[in-house]
Amino acid sequence: MKTKHIFKPALLSLAVTSAMYSGHALSQENNSAKEPDVEVIAVKGIRGSLMRAQAIKMDNTSIVEAISAEDIGKLPDSSIAESLARLPGLAGERVGGRTSGISVRGFKEDFTGTSLNGRELIGIGDNRGVEYDLYPSEIMTGATIYKTTEANLMVQGIGGTVDLQTVRPLAAQETLTLTGVYEMGGNDSDNPEFDNTGKRLALSFVEKFADDTVGIAVALATTESPRNERKYGVWGYSANDAGQITPSGLDTQAISRELDRDTISAVLQWRPTDNLDIVVDALSIDYSDSGVIRGFIEPFNADPASLSGSGTNVSGTQVGVNPVLRTDPAQKDGELQTFGLNVKYNIDDNWSVMVDAANSQSEKRDLRGESYAGLARNGAIDSFGTRQFQMSPNGVFFTGSTGLEAFSDPSLLQLTGPQQWGGGMANIADQFATGVNTVFTDADGNPIPFSYLNAQDGFLNYADFEEELTTVRVEAEGYVEWGIINKIQYGVNYSDRYKMKDNKGFFATASSYPYSEAIPSEYLYNGLADLSWAGFGQVVAYDGFAPYNDGEYTLNDAGLLEPDRLGDSYTVDEEVVTIYAKFDFETEINGFPVIGNFGAQYVDTTQSSTGYLGIVGSNFAVCDDNNDGQVDSDCILSDGDEYSHFLPSLNVSIEVDDNQYIRVAANKTISRARIDQMKASGFVKFDQNVDLITIPNSQADVEQLGSPWSKFQGNPSLRPLEANNFDLSFEKYFDNEGYVALTFFYKDLVNWTDDARELIDFTNDSTNNGANYFIPGFHDRIIQTTGLYGPANVAYNAGDLATPPDFGYFEYFQDGLKGEVKGAELTANIPLGNFIGALEGFGFAGSATIIDAELENGNPIPGQSDQVLSLTAYYEMNGFEVRVAATDRSEFATYQRGGSNKIETATRDKITQVDAQISYDFEGSGIEYLEGLRISLQGTNLTDEKEETIGGDGIVTLRREFGPSYMLNFNYSFY
Repeated sequence: MKTKHIFKPALLSLAVTSAMYSGHALSQENNSAKEPDVEVIAVKGIRGSLMRAQAIKMDNTSIVEAISAEDIGKLPDSSIAESLARLPGLAGERVGGRTSGISVRGFKEDFTGTSLNGRELIGIGDNRGVEYDLYPSEIMTGATIYKTTEANLMVQGIGGTVDLQTVRPLAAQETLTLTGVYEMGGNDSDNPEFDNTGKRLALSFVEKFADDTVGIAVALATTESPRNERKYGVWGYSANDAGQITPSGLDTQAISRELDRDTISAVLQWRPTDNLDIVVDALSIDYSDSGVIRGFIEPFNADPASLSGSGTNVSGTQVGVNPVLRTDPAQKDGELQTFGLNVKYNIDDNWSVMVDAANSQSEKRDLRGESYAGLARNGAIDSFGTRQFQMSPNGVFFTGSTGLEAFSDPSLLQLTGPQQWGGGMANIADQFATGVNTVFTDADGNPIPFSYLNAQDGFLNYADFEEELTTVRVEAEGYVEWGIINKIQYGVNYSDRYKMKDNKGFFATASSYPYSEAIPSEYLYNGLADLSWAGFGQVVAYDGFAPYNDGEYTLNDAGLLEPDRLGDSYTVDEEVVTIYAKFDFETEINGFPVIGNFGAQYVDTTQSSTGYLGIVGSNFAVCDDNNDGQVDSDCILSDGDEYSHFLPSLNVSIEVDDNQYIRVAANKTISRARIDQMKASGFVKFDQNVDLITIPNSQADVEQLGSPWSKFQGNPSLRPLEANNFDLSFEKYFDNEGYVALTFFYKDLVNWTDDARELIDFTNDSTNNGANYFIPGFHDRIIQTTGLYGPANVAYNAGDLATPPDFGYFEYFQDGLKGEVKGAELTANIPLGNFIGALEGFGFAGSATIIDAELENGNPIPGQSDQVLSLTAYYEMNGFEVRVAATDRSEFATYQRGGSNKIETATRDKITQVDAQISYDFEGSGIEYLEGLRISLQGTNLTDEKEETIGGDGIVTLRREFGPSYMLNFNYSFY
């Protein structure tokens, strides 16, 4: 048998990882080569974790980072996301107060490949990116992050590859571990139906049978985790002629949520002979994130005579206060299952073959109800409340109010829509025709009756997602003597992906329409919700799902009323065949040992999408000209494309001195376009604002002043994002513990998805076979009052018919955008005791990542922060451990779920998060029955870091406060 040469770091790697070597690729390599016997270094705690991660980094020809636990169930965080976020070059993104998304070198998770034991991993979200907080730490033994790619990595991305790892039982120590965690939020819940406590329970075991030829590993974990959030928001700010700044509208809520997650991970490994290794693994995650978003949404008008002060430091009185108390119950339920089979057979001492097959399926329903309450139904009263307010750069705070007592009194508060939000129900106006008049009159003094405009009392939003991924891989591996080439891997990989989104919504109208009634007593919770932190005092808390569940609300399908909702439902299919080969080499150059690999992938792709073009028809319905409740066939769209890529890669590691390495990497990588951008679906939208309808009918006026028309559509022919990458790294290791590394990287983005826009004629759409979208009686408007209208100040008399301009903008996605990313990473792990004996046990691990990224159109790259700093300081001695970790991340762009369940762009301001943990491991305590016990107390977000978005005027437009979180952890290993 040919035994490959092993440099000293490989010996160290084998020693410190021999008890937990669980990575898919790593375990396969160990099966095919007998390594020299070495002493096992048994180091636990954070020092042991850092040593094992360092060994993986040293022993890799690529530039990597790693997380490693000494055993299954021993990672310290609640999810793998929190562990990943502290690694050099990586940055976490909080969603609802939890770290969920991970950016690698400035690229959001949608542009980073994620695998589980070497297989592509799917999520349950809108796109390709994985929600890392789905994966409890108890089922993981570690992760390897490839910042440079290799030809045998089937899961790649421009940012890199994150390979999560579960245990391989025949390569692990037998263990039975029980974990219990009590969690408490630092902030009490502002909503009476929720609290701030949670728990986690986990059981993990590894057993071997039949002379260590059969192994089984099982991890069971259940989580209940609370999150309480205070959200301050406004619609924007405006200044009067005196420069006094006030909000345009309010959007402030108390949010409470609870994450419930049940996970089962099972691995069966059978090695009937030395030459045959069979691994079957399964993972099941059942996920629920439920809660309530409760608060005020309303327009803001200040009494000009009441204002005092200047700029942002203004006080005064808000008048005409007619708040909507929104109670939005939220329920997100998802399931993910993945099953895999890996068979490896050693043909002889040098050659082996491997077959790997896997299937993953996920589904999710993201549901959010809206239930409105207020002083009275819109149109029923014309006398409203007032509030006193104080402005500052932190936003607006209210100091008192009059006429709003109903919001804390359920016998007075009405279950109804206080604002005129029913315009979307125009095509079912007859359903809401009534002889009852509002308190308002038209221009001629005639009473205005209640209508569909006054009939929206709530809304039910939900989106269903389904995804399935099937992969099959066949690979041969051999040790050869072809000059400097000592190993070859080659094979073929097939993947078939299906993703579906069904965007649904329903308008809700209370049974009391056109009148209103108080909140039914059976809906009420025991207590009021606290909004006093925003100056709103206590408000009524009721079950927002109740009027949906008991039939109080009449529902009308918004999918046939809102074109943008139908235009966001779609399916996407992808078939990818990858042929690859990788060659490992070993040589010397001028006496310097050199190892590395080179290779390439040929990737052939067939992709397609089916969806809808949402258009309002002559009956005012969306794609339902015959009123049968079914989507018209001429609204169905389907398109796709076929293409291929050649992706070469090179990784070289040069040992320039003892434990000092220079690594060089060059490669081409791709990240497939976002799923929501590849959809065939689209829509034609029309804004009923009279000031837009009265814009003059000329291209010049539309280009300058805007248009009520808009059209949007995805592009199923989008090619993957593509980059040419170059990396240069210098790494110096201090024997078996500690290192410093400096890495420079450059990414030439040769294709990125661009936002395109063109002016089209909406009465003769050249992009849709000359379609005419104008409908008399729906897209025009009879002027009610004589005056000047629109930004062009066009004069109209009462009774005139205003028709919109023909022109507007069509927005879509296209290939061809270019850019570049330049960056540097400085990483250090310094055990201070190696340099100063008196500091034995003290140390720190830190990193700084600086990125300069630029796209040709000036847009930021989603996930890219210019600067990410992290530092973990620790002390560990005789089982006692203390560590404090801080991460500082500069501003970055991202995207999130927006209105009508669609994706929208967002910006996150700079954030600094501080976490800490103190623990004691009783293994060396001398107390026999406690030797398997480890107790820890952990705190996250200890400085109560807020997420803020600050507008160009220097005032906070959005603030989210989550508070700290504390966890008391008991971990007991029976053996």
